[in-house]
Amino acid sequence: MYQIITVEDEISVPPEKLNLKLDDSVKDSLESKFEGSINTEVGVILAVTEVDEIEEGTILPGDPSVHYPVKFKILSWMPKEHEIVEGEVVDITEFGAFVRCGALDGLVHISQVMDDYVSYDEKNSQLIGKQTRRVLKEGDKVRARIISVSFKEQSKLGLTMRQPLLGSLRWLTEPAVSEKTTREPRKERRKRGRK
Repeated sequence: MYQIITVEDEISVPPEKLNLKLDDSVKDSLESKFEGSINTEVGVILAVTEVDEIEEGTILPGDPSVHYPVKFKILSWMPKEHEIVEGEVVDITEFGAFVRCGALDGLVHISQVMDDYVSYDEKNSQLIGKQTRRVLKEGDKVRARIISVSFKEQSKLGLTMRQPLLGSLRWLTEPAVSEKTTREPRKERRKRGRK
């Protein structure tokens, strides 16, 4: 879920940024410190959107930076379990597909790609359903559900596409091989016609 959050913190502005306007130097320092970082409470911090308040700064002994208590807004993305996300397949491996959704990559394990037996085609770097003949490859746009989130040592997202209306967006417009209607063999049609 994307959200804008108001944060209060102290930021240190190094001496080389003190020649800028105060608002610009504080915002630049906040962007350097926070953007792209992951926080277990707010998720992935995508941007510092604005600085609301800057209080009087202090200089600490032995530290040339000026420390300012600030109040500012950030744009963050916090993945939630059961949330539906759309993304792009960025890598196919023998154990599943990596999907870039939001600011993180998630793993769709091979058992969670589709409701079919799935095999890995190493030569073409794609996953293929045995009965449906559906193919998942790099660059495919997909819709998936988040089934696990972890922000421990490495951030990890577990995804599934085994539910209705999930999977490659291509699959929503083309029927699977097992769903296509097939013509009755000619011999069987003749037998029916003779009765």
